[in-house]
Amino acid sequence: MQTHALSASSAWSTAAAPRPAKADLETDRPLVLIVDDDEDVRSALCELLLSVGIDACCFGSTQDLLSADLPERPGCLILDVRMPGASGLDLQQRLAATGNMRPIIFLTGHGDIAMTVQAMKAGAFDFLTKPVRDQTLLDAVAAGIEKDISQRTAARQIKQHVDRYATLTPREREVLREVAKGRLNKQIAFDLGISEITVKLHRGNVTRKMQATTVGQLIRIWELLPAEIRPEKSP
Repeated sequence: MQTHALSASSAWSTAAAPRPAKADLETDRPLVLIVDDDEDVRSALCELLLSVGIDACCFGSTQDLLSADLPERPGCLILDVRMPGASGLDLQQRLAATGNMRPIIFLTGHGDIAMTVQAMKAGAFDFLTKPVRDQTLLDAVAAGIEKDISQRTAARQIKQHVDRYATLTPREREVLREVAKGRLNKQIAFDLGISEITVKLHRGNVTRKMQATTVGQLIRIWELLPAEIRPEKSP
């Protein structure tokens, strides 16, 4: 397997995405994964990314990438479409099936409309045709990195909400559900067969445990919870 790992310490250019707040930690540094069977193309892409301070790791085939032990860092992928063995489109499908939503930029010298449509419908972030201007590619990479950072931040927030939701009692979850529906305390009390004072106590516990400060925040948190863990009605 031909693999080139590059690490850069220079500052980002204006074309690159801004670093996260904790960029001093290695796990927060963006990493671009490049898969292309042409060694010259891989080297050129690595040098380009290195020149603007972007870390890159290059692979000669999709199997090389899948076999690699990669760090869990934000970033994006640059994939060639046509390669011996599994193609870039095959890798896209494989990653999507495993829940890996890292943005993918397709780069090919053999692109056509049908291929582009297939890639974009499957969730590709961008589709560029060789030869591509350096700035065009850097802009796409910067946007892809920003999107991945945003997705990871959102995923962490949702996990926090799920973890906090797990600390609620069954009754507190019912109260949260009704609050999210816009129901008043007395309406919730009637529906659940409990006193209004008890509803207020549960509501206070929910607000504290979910670390919300307003009803609007509670509703937003409820909407962000995965549908499969939200009870739609009482058992």
